Amino acid sequence: MENKVGIVTAAGNGIGRASAIAFAKAGAKVVVSDISEDAGYETVRLIQEESGEAQFIKCNVADEKDVKNLVDQTVKQFGRLDWAHNNAGIGAPTTPVTEIDTESWQRVINVTLTGTFLCLKYEIPAMLESGGGAIVNTASTGGLVGTPGLTPYISAKHGVNGLTKSAALEFGKQNIRINSICPGMTRTAAVESWSQESADQAKAFESGIPMGRMGVPNEQASAAVWLCSDQSSFITGVNLPVDGGETAE
Repeated sequence: MENKVGIVTAAGNGIGRASAIAFAKAGAKVVVSDISEDAGYETVRLIQEESGEAQFIKCNVADEKDVKNLVDQTVKQFGRLDWAHNNAGIGAPTTPVTEIDTESWQRVINVTLTGTFLCLKYEIPAMLESGGGAIVNTASTGGLVGTPGLTPYISAKHGVNGLTKSAALEFGKQNIRINSICPGMTRTAAVESWSQESADQAKAFESGIPMGRMGVPNEQASAAVWLCSDQSSFITGVNLPVDGGETAE
């Protein structure tokens, strides 16, 4: 990834922050994007503290103008776009499908699915100008199986996986690879908080994972870096579970 230029969305915390740091450690120039300026600048600080190269551009991926600006500014400042990790997404409270508020449904779809689509829409042309590139979208094990009560999130993540496959087929012959990672339960700050508040429930969930533990953000980040690197040069259109074997059963 040495000197390759790329974007990580929702890079202010969790998997996104771990990804941005991992790409920088691999030698890439990283544009850190997030809706929160404070969180985004903190990620930049952490990268620069380790002598990496990064800068922050604020972006709400559900806003097409913001996404276009993110890509345009990246190309303007670095001259190219070689890779991207489209990580932004949100969930909603557990609710039966018949009781889901339409506004809540639309918000999840707008950020998680439409936001990923908008990123692809503007990233791909920029990569074509540079001769090709690699993109990783963050889906979820929830994009591979169903889960009661999480219909908006599950639907959006299934959509991300389908979008990934279709776009990969469209641009494979133009030297653009597009894959997704499907994280299982990962110890982000939110999951750590839940694990502490609902310790018995968390232990029960963890015991059901074939590897006997939850993942950590760095493991998701490593998968994203690998899929954007030349080491995975013959891989495209894959929805890769990074879940400790959870979906293998």
